[in-house]
Parts: sequence; structure tokens; C-alpha cells
Amino acid sequence: MDHYHIDTKCIQEGYQPKNGESRVIPIYQSTTYKYESSEHVGKLFDLEAEGFFYTRLANPTVDYVEKKIAALEGGIGAMCTSSGQAASMISILNLCNEGDHMVSSASIYGGTYNLFAVTLKKMGIEVTFVDPDASLEELQKAIKDNTKLVFAETIANPSLVVTDIEKFATLAHKNQIPLIIDNTFATPINCRPIEFGADIVIHSTSKYMDGHAVALGGVIVDSGNFNWDNGKFPGLSTPDESYHGMVYTRDCGKAAFITKARVQLMRDLGSTPAPNNAFLLNLGLETLHLRMERHCKNAQIVAEYLEKHDKISWVNYPGLKSNKYYDLAQKYLSNGSCGVISFGIKGGRDAAMKFMDSLKLAAIVVHVADVRTCVLHPASTTHRQLSDQQLIDCGITPELIRMSIGVEHIDDIIADLEQGLAQI
Repeated sequence: MDHYHIDTKCIQEGYQPKNGESRVIPIYQSTTYKYESSEHVGKLFDLEAEGFFYTRLANPTVDYVEKKIAALEGGIGAMCTSSGQAASMISILNLCNEGDHMVSSASIYGGTYNLFAVTLKKMGIEVTFVDPDASLEELQKAIKDNTKLVFAETIANPSLVVTDIEKFATLAHKNQIPLIIDNTFATPINCRPIEFGADIVIHSTSKYMDGHAVALGGVIVDSGNFNWDNGKFPGLSTPDESYHGMVYTRDCGKAAFITKARVQLMRDLGSTPAPNNAFLLNLGLETLHLRMERHCKNAQIVAEYLEKHDKISWVNYPGLKSNKYYDLAQKYLSNGSCGVISFGIKGGRDAAMKFMDSLKLAAIVVHVADVRTCVLHPASTTHRQLSDQQLIDCGITPELIRMSIGVEHIDDIIADLEQGLAQI
């Protein structure tokens, strides 16, 4: 189905019912599966046969959704997880062991920053955070002999930094390590990072992919393009004794990374998505292409409105010609960036809180990127664990408001902003 447009793939990929079967993806709400012989089950455990034996590792409903997302991103395989954080964690642990090092853009989601700076540090994995706008020469200085990967977000949450993916891919590949890109905000509708050199793509599917804020989830997509058998990744290129000496690069070919992530890390960590959540995610994916168009259209209008308002000190949205990342957005996000904007209220933190409390249509919620317009003050909520310097490194100032523009009628969204701004 590679010849289909991505809009069609949102609907048709992953599950093709046979004669008389369910038109819609069925929910296999079962932890286990019946087989006729113990020999066959043994082959499943030895990875010598395909099939399902325990939902912690794989489930038919989840499998259909994984195939769809892999097709949308242009990867050879995907693995769904219980959350976006789990996708980040597993993608890193699949490559890094105690004593290893990784390089990450400093402009990333606060929860991911804490995962890297605190939890991975406790596990003996060192992370160097870099300015995503730094030159290739400056970025190279962060690379060490034990560096195993480079990490960045297509569009940073909430600073909306647009990553120069090709620059980061050049950095990674020059050093024979992979580039992992979190594509949550852009989605494959607006950017397919693999086409620009990314090797692994991850998502918090709880955001635009789900779209309705009803199901937590994450996903890891393997491009199949990276050479893991280059001496830097023994976990992939030497025998895994827990599978009788299996060598992933030898036995799984291009699918070495995603196979190891599933049969080793998902087996041991159990960050498994519920079949019902996968079903709900698929419902969101079927309208992803339609929703992203409306999100971006509405956000562009809101950003232009706020940019002209005398009570707004600044507006950050990659679709504005005045934006620092406008040219990069045109290169990587030609269909539109996302529905999230950030801006500052004149009067600082107190004025920002007053404005948010005065909104009626837009809700104050600890979420982003679903169909409903919502707002949040990151410095005091999602990023409150960060130090003042870490907040600055992430591009977050005290007056910054993150606003996720929904798919409501644009006139109602603007009217809500007008009455809210009138209160300050």
C-alpha cells in the first residue's frame, strides 16, 4: 500500500479484513492465546515462529495499530508502549548501558528532560544537553567515545524550537550513532523525520495521534536504515543468552532494533499498552490528517491575532514569518507545524495567571494536542521540577503560556481570547 497517500493510509493501513470479518479493528481483550501443541509454543518463545502468546509482548489489536503507524512514518516496524515516557525510556535503554553517554537537545519536554537528567543518571547513563541552534562544529564537541545516540524533538514542547533534523542526523551519522526524533507535535502528517535522516522515531500517542485525550500511549518506530553491526552496539550485534545466543543483527536483519526492544525490554519492563487503548488510538489515527489541518489553520490565525495585540509581549509560533524558526518550518513542516503556540502576557507571571483563569472556552488542563482548546503555565506545572537555568535552557520564561488550539470554530476561540485579555 506504499502507493497510497498518507491520508488514505491513516484509514486503510494496518488492518485488512478478510471475507466476512469485522470491518473495524476488533479488540482482542485477552492476555493469552491457545495453541494445539507445546512444541509450537516453545517455538514462539524461541522466536522461531510468528504468533501471539502473551499480550505483554504482542496482541493482535496492538499489532494492527503498530503496522499502521510504521506505514505512516515510513518505518519497517513499530512497537506501541503504555505511554510516551515508556517509548522514550525503552528507545534509550535499547542502546545504552551503565557507563554510556548520549547527547540530547536541551529544548525538550520537561518530563523527558527529568527522565534523562535524573533517572538515567541514577542508572549510570550520562546525558549532555546541547543548544539545538548550535553549529555542527559546536555540537560535535559534546560527542564522546562512549556516546551511543543523539536525541531531539521535531517541534519542542513547549518552546516550539524546530530542530534542524538533517544537521542532527549529520552529527549522529558522522559518529556512527543513531538519531532518535520525538515527532509527537508534528505527527507524520506534517513531518516524516526518517526522510530527513532520523533512524528511530518516537511519539506520545496520547497527543495528536489519539486526539481525544482518552488513552495514554506511546510508540517507537524503526526506520531499518541504521547499521547496528558497527562495533558500537554489542547488545544488538553479540549473542543474547536469554534467547539461546540469538544475535539480533544477524537473525533479524533490518528489524534488529525493534525486535530487541520488544523481546528483551518489553519482556522485562512490561510497559504494555492495553488492547482497548490501541483500539481507541486507531480511531484517532483515522482522522489524524483531517484534524491536523484544522489544528494548524486555527493556530495560525490565533498566532497572527495575538502578535498584533497590545497586551501580548511576544508570540512564538513557527508559522509566523517573524518567527526564528520560520525557514526551518518551511523546510521540514511545509504542511503546517502543529496546533500549539506559546506567548507572553505583558505584566509577567501574575498577569498570565489572571488571563488563564478568565478563559471560558479554553480549559486549564495538564495536557496538550487534543481536539479541545486548552492552556497551561509550564513553569509552574509540567516543568516545575526544573531549576531556573534548566527552564531557560528549555526556552521557558515565567510569563510563558502554552496554548493548544483545538478544532472548534475559530471565531469562538478568538472571542474567548478577547474576553480573557480584557480582564488584565
